[in-house]
Amino acid sequence: YPRVSLYAMMLAAAGIPLYIHLPRFASVNLGIGLGVIGTVLLVIRLIDLVQDPLIGWAIDRWPRAQSLFAMLAAGGLAVGFPLLFTLEAGPHVVARLIAILVLLFSAYSLGMILLYGRSATLAREGTPQELMTLAAYREAGMLAGVVIAAIAPAVLMGLGAGGRGYPAFGLFLGALAVVVALLTRPAWRRRAVLGERLSLEGLGEAGALRLLALALVNSLPVAITSTLFLFFVEDRLQLEGMAGPLLIVFFLSAGLSVPLWARMSQRIGSRPTLLVAMPLAILGFIGAAFLAPGNLVGFAVICVASGAALGADMVILPAMFSVALTRAGLKASMAFGIWSFAGKLGLALAAFAVLPLLEGSGFAPGEINDEGALSMLNFSYAVLPCILKLAALVLVFRLPAEA
Repeated sequence: YPRVSLYAMMLAAAGIPLYIHLPRFASVNLGIGLGVIGTVLLVIRLIDLVQDPLIGWAIDRWPRAQSLFAMLAAGGLAVGFPLLFTLEAGPHVVARLIAILVLLFSAYSLGMILLYGRSATLAREGTPQELMTLAAYREAGMLAGVVIAAIAPAVLMGLGAGGRGYPAFGLFLGALAVVVALLTRPAWRRRAVLGERLSLEGLGEAGALRLLALALVNSLPVAITSTLFLFFVEDRLQLEGMAGPLLIVFFLSAGLSVPLWARMSQRIGSRPTLLVAMPLAILGFIGAAFLAPGNLVGFAVICVASGAALGADMVILPAMFSVALTRAGLKASMAFGIWSFAGKLGLALAAFAVLPLLEGSGFAPGEINDEGALSMLNFSYAVLPCILKLAALVLVFRLPAEA
């Protein structure tokens, strides 16, 4: 389980730059427009539409190669991040960015689908309680990786790194991937536990299709706030240099809440636990919408509440999906390929929808923006996610009580 945490930490540390740092890095450092960035992310998601289920199929097709797949995922991250964050503005910068992002997102997808799809293999037993325990270790590692990725650029800048700390950040992430690959290799030597062939009918009977729909809708609020977090903190709240510490507060809250949510779900059930956690996120979005510029304490409190709500989403939803697949005796890796795509589709739809919307309102990162542009940023970051989270809450209400 500690090796599972370590591998999850590597993947999460890789995911944060792709979803939070990338939009600002590409717009400020590379001079690419927000609308173009949103389109690029959507194009990569279209590749994932085909790629993620194929990755899951390949993992199930060659179960003895899971160690090779784990090393390939880490190797792709080790090569891709130094290339990404040392990229400079110039001719064909968008084409070069797309090529690097395809490598990174492919490696990230391979690692995530392998880690989640092999839950039955990595757990001591295939019982719901043991799968939830595994999920707690996995998500704790994820959140540790998120905190590392959130704090690293600011620390590297403090140590004298240039380029807003991004080149050194890329090298750090590459080195982290190499070290984790070596330390976690024994975990992937366990004999793979496989199930029956996957089908839509089987997913439907297991209740997994309902959970996939919930995962997609529930990913949208987090996707929007992740994409716009740096813009909201630095341009809307005018808290220059505080984005890193606030991210740490957010994800520390999520990490500390994971054992509590896991214990609660084992006592009262997963669905009732989600019905407790989701309103916390909704309150956080409402609070953010009414914050005045410079209100650091108020936003820190919102980060604590919304971070705790995220902790429940991260540990409970994948575990519910894994339990549904295990109970039905279905092959999990291809199913988690579809699950992975559902989550990343939410991120792409968020970027494709809100970034051009902001650009159309006249919003420019790091510049002096008028009231209309800041109001659009406020609506996109706080109001729209609140509406989407309410829709996800309705879907949870409609889940069967047994789920």
